Amino acid sequence: MDLRYWRCIYKRTNTCPDPDIKFFMYTNHSPYRKRLDIRSPAALRYSGWDPHKKNVIIVHGFNSTERKAPMTIIRDAFLARHEYNVFTVDWEPLTIFPCYLSALSNTRLVAQCSAQLYSSLTAAGARAEDTICVGHSLGAHICGMMSNHLDKKMHKIIGLDPARPLLDKYGQRSLKLGRDDAHIVHVVHTNAGMLGEEAQIGHADFCINGGRVQPSCKGHRLRKSRCSHFLSACYLATAVAHPGRWFATPCSTKCRPLGGSLIANPGLKMPFGDQTPDSARGTYCMAMRLHKDCPFD
Repeated sequence: MDLRYWRCIYKRTNTCPDPDIKFFMYTNHSPYRKRLDIRSPAALRYSGWDPHKKNVIIVHGFNSTERKAPMTIIRDAFLARHEYNVFTVDWEPLTIFPCYLSALSNTRLVAQCSAQLYSSLTAAGARAEDTICVGHSLGAHICGMMSNHLDKKMHKIIGLDPARPLLDKYGQRSLKLGRDDAHIVHVVHTNAGMLGEEAQIGHADFCINGGRVQPSCKGHRLRKSRCSHFLSACYLATAVAHPGRWFATPCSTKCRPLGGSLIANPGLKMPFGDQTPDSARGTYCMAMRLHKDCPFD
């Protein structure tokens, strides 16, 4: 049985599908999301899936949901490109505030069920090379854990400020995103050392505005951290919506420019976003400003 404490739910099952984990699909042809039942072989076809497009699976983090910002900002950025089928994983009941400990435990089941979504795509003919898992906070670790339930590695994961609290000291390796979880792992750091992981854990790590506290975030320390943590999603969405506009340069593993400043930083410019080449390796720094504030709930 599942364990319920106050409003927190600890999943004690390893059975998928689970009523608290839902999958949705978005297309350019319909303003409405479509809930997927991956047990049905025809679910993708009836939902408007285009086998000729690339695919992105978006996974939210703690105290979030697929239907609110900033996850909707990422979703809309990929949809605007008209070259992606967009899938979202919603596990809101299992990750509500203040239930962080239960949310950590529940990531195992969410990853297992999400791996079935991925498998249904590849079984329908989707190419692994054309499929990305994008996860924010705990969602980044869920993308990584999905590989534990697949016969073959995923091709690419983009981890947006992967969650740090408790995982940095007590989390098992199998619970955390690492470069062994996919052939290509790219990580975006915006609140490193606080709500986000500090270690350089991907094949290519991008430090935005120093990677720790974002200059546009105001208020007390916790609010600045939370704002900075969520901005990783908005930065990626901006880069996806405007491919070829944003570039980073090599920097130290501590997110410090090699040339003393980002303006004078030497080295080859690396595209940031879903256009980052698979061959990218190392740590990169860049300055980035949004034209409007990133809303978050």
